Amino acid sequence: MTESREIVLTADTMDAYIALFGLNDQNISVIEQECSVHIALRGNHLVIQGDPDRLAFAEKTVQILFDMIQHNETVDRLRIRYVISMIRDGNADRIEESLKKVIAITHRGKQITCKTLGQQKYIETIRKNTLTFAIGPAGTGKTYLAMALSVMALKNKEAERIILTRPAVEAGEKLGFLPGDLTQKVDPYLRPLYDAMYDFMGADSYTRLLERGTVEVAPLAYMRGRTLSDAFIILDEAQNTTPEQMKMFLTRIGFNSKVIVTGDITQTDLPAGKSSGLAEAIRILDGIPGIGIVELTGKDIVRHELVQRIVEAYAENEKNQREGKETK
Repeated sequence: MTESREIVLTADTMDAYIALFGLNDQNISVIEQECSVHIALRGNHLVIQGDPDRLAFAEKTVQILFDMIQHNETVDRLRIRYVISMIRDGNADRIEESLKKVIAITHRGKQITCKTLGQQKYIETIRKNTLTFAIGPAGTGKTYLAMALSVMALKNKEAERIILTRPAVEAGEKLGFLPGDLTQKVDPYLRPLYDAMYDFMGADSYTRLLERGTVEVAPLAYMRGRTLSDAFIILDEAQNTTPEQMKMFLTRIGFNSKVIVTGDITQTDLPAGKSSGLAEAIRILDGIPGIGIVELTGKDIVRHELVQRIVEAYAENEKNQREGKETK
């Protein structure tokens, strides 16, 4: 029988311990279960007990989590399981490295960093290419990180303006049935873009830039006939574009511009029988120099852990349906 041993760790503040343990010690329960150790707080010291071969694993996990807390990152059960999976895969050093790379800073001073290796690859792909396609489920940070880079590009004078667009209604953009003027009609569809921009600029700065035309938020139909130069352009919810709309948009790219196209090809709102412009573009443009394609997965979801479970459940259901059809 292997003799149980213990190691002792110390955090800088009691707040760090509180963040690590979580509500009703739910975070610590995950660490104990996944690492097969026992963790307790004795005075100002964190004591980890267990088999010697498990202690090193648990110690590395806790050290990375303390580092995340120090960088004002939220530590919850989803993040803990992600960290543990990365350590098991031998990628612990890459997690720590990504935490130290600040992508952007919100108007409240919060530093934005990559939370997963998938997000890190996404940022690197954007920086290397003129056009980047990012596909993946909700909650993976596709739009938010693109917004972060667009604001930094504007502040660093790498772009003269930011253009944000998305299909206003299920691919057809039929706005006539909605009450109000054009702004009021499209506002509900563009609201997620407004919210992200407020986070990085603040409402007042955003309004001023919008009035000057430095920031433009418009439905996709308004891109037709234009050449978009010296701009950082984001097409969101691109799975709801038709092939014709996607081709129209991509041929708007002008000189000195960077374009990011985001979407989830498993969640299209197109009418039955209509193919997604995003899925077609990825198939046709894969391998062309200057174009990057990044696929984020359930592991990259940084919202509530329930979102990850929902996405995985739907994916499993769709897989079973496909296999059922193939066996008939």
